[in-house]
Amino acid sequence: MCDKKTNEVSKNAVVKAEKNAQNTQLVKEAIRAIQYTQDALIYLNAGKTDKAKEALKNAIGQLAIVLNTPNAPYLLPVDIQIEAYQFEGRIEDIAKLISQAKLLVAENKLPEAREVLNTLRDEIVIKTINLPLATYPAALQLAVRYINEGKVKEAKDVLAMALATLVEIDTIIPIPIVKAEALVTEASKTIKKDKKQALKYLEEAKHQLKLGELLGYTSKSDTTYKMLEDAIKKLEKENKANHKTEGLFKELLQK
Repeated sequence: MCDKKTNEVSKNAVVKAEKNAQNTQLVKEAIRAIQYTQDALIYLNAGKTDKAKEALKNAIGQLAIVLNTPNAPYLLPVDIQIEAYQFEGRIEDIAKLISQAKLLVAENKLPEAREVLNTLRDEIVIKTINLPLATYPAALQLAVRYINEGKVKEAKDVLAMALATLVEIDTIIPIPIVKAEALVTEASKTIKKDKKQALKYLEEAKHQLKLGELLGYTSKSDTTYKMLEDAIKKLEKENKANHKTEGLFKELLQK
């Protein structure tokens, strides 16, 4: 059972990770280009080809701004969604839940298995919707050409296809690792004024690493996991022996 201060450090670490994810810079020109593309499709469906061409030219103009930027990325972020899933059980529950999920899969009860597996998530999922800069502008230009040739249906198809080529990328941040890092950082700040509290932070950091391993975010054979676990144990040992630990904390935080 964590004390109040340790719980607070863990909670704040998750909040900070979510805020950092929300700070992803969306490309305004790309967002406008998509809006103009949607407008063009609406105009074509209403038979307003001139307005559709104007909207597409605006979209192409917005993307030209990005294309002329040095080192323009291949994918332009236009939307972001963040979801957090926290494991509410105990470490002792994990093996039972995994066995239950395996049994349900073996019995082909996949919906029930998915429900069980979803309880074994402890992560922040960042869904970023991206506009592919390599193909999107060419699709808009092709649509303009079709409109000029009187091929409205083909223009509609191209625009619908272009809007469907937006790429979704999911980034998963394991919450136990986020918490472990924050706890080690806090322990390094606390060690001189409150050695007992610093040891509580390190103990919980070990617990979070173990939780991350059991939930499949890392493994005992993983070099990083083993390195962090050993480093935390070494810190605890040196701390209890009243040895200097500043260098060890610095080394652990770098890892």
